[in-house]
Amino acid sequence: MVICRSSEILLGWQKYDQFAGRRRLREESFIYEFLRKLLSSLTVLDRLWSGELCNRFLPAAGCVQLRINSRPLAFRVLSAQWRQIGLSNFTINGIVPIVPTPFDSDEEIDWGALGNLLDFAVAAHVEAICLPAYASEFYKLAEAERKQTVVFAVEHVESRASVVAQVNYASSRQAACAAREAQADGASAVCCAVPRIFSLDDSALVKHFDRILQAIDIPLIIQDFNPGGNSLSASFVAELHRAHPHFRYVKLEEPLMAEKVEAILEETSGEVGVLEGWGGMFMLELIRSGICGVMPGLAISDILARTFRLARGGDLDCAYELYQGVLPQIVFCLQNMELYHHAEKLLLEARGILSRAKVRSATRTLRESETRHIQFLNVKILSLLDRFNMPRNPAGQASFRNAER
Repeated sequence: MVICRSSEILLGWQKYDQFAGRRRLREESFIYEFLRKLLSSLTVLDRLWSGELCNRFLPAAGCVQLRINSRPLAFRVLSAQWRQIGLSNFTINGIVPIVPTPFDSDEEIDWGALGNLLDFAVAAHVEAICLPAYASEFYKLAEAERKQTVVFAVEHVESRASVVAQVNYASSRQAACAAREAQADGASAVCCAVPRIFSLDDSALVKHFDRILQAIDIPLIIQDFNPGGNSLSASFVAELHRAHPHFRYVKLEEPLMAEKVEAILEETSGEVGVLEGWGGMFMLELIRSGICGVMPGLAISDILARTFRLARGGDLDCAYELYQGVLPQIVFCLQNMELYHHAEKLLLEARGILSRAKVRSATRTLRESETRHIQFLNVKILSLLDRFNMPRNPAGQASFRNAER
């Protein structure tokens, strides 16, 4: 029975538990589709009540979320119209590498080389790819170049992988506009860094992300890197998610974060996933605490993807054996961001994925000792790949996954 009034909708069914087996599944699908069509057609909706089916009503944000088993429905009121949001199938359960920006000898973007990097990511069976972020040298890219890298990635990978568009701006207006454009360009999700140029209190950050989330319907990942200061609290994450159900993930880059991971999962009932950044330096510990993935560099993403799967599957000993081979490279690179760019591209070159390890100026000039150590680490990683029967360049090798034990 459905009763509709100008300011209220009452949705009623016989007790839901009476359905069983296939009939229950059919009824759930019917109800889900019915609600989607019904709510999409409304122009005025002041209050919704649906008994056991409705688990959240958010009047302050003008938003309502329904969940039937694990299938979410979310709608937002905008200009007296209801707009469906939060129904994306985008999920993260593994590795989302940051794709570097390759340059030619004139420091122009090498689009052919970028295509090779994307092909490598797809062949490595990562969860999604992200660009242009800090590890993509986004801060050296022109506005048009930032947009072009996202468009190129979406068109190049097509349906083979999801693309996360990184949108980093201190201006809320600029960030919202760029996020909206990224969605229009086909990105599956948007990742935004918390503006940390100067100190902002939580109320200012709420307004910042509220504006971004109002501009998009696809999932948002919030990245917070605040060395020496506090990162976003579990309560902040929970409150923002309650106001905007499509805020789905938070990326943290800090030591001793296991307690915060567990607190976020508890306060959001697992509806906001936590990703570890910082190259994956703490991933083995944090997998046990419940992280849903890692956002490292691209050059070791296949190794970390296998490590993640092994650890999640309970084979921590084998995961450790694989992981200890790349940890020295992670630790060395993250001493300095420009050092990271050189080391990352030199490893991709050593693996035969990138033909030129060019970093756009201004950048660090490597000392001879640094170059020697990078080469030493690269030899060790190539040996690790060979020892675990993993291809140095898996692009185009359909048998890559079969190499896993």
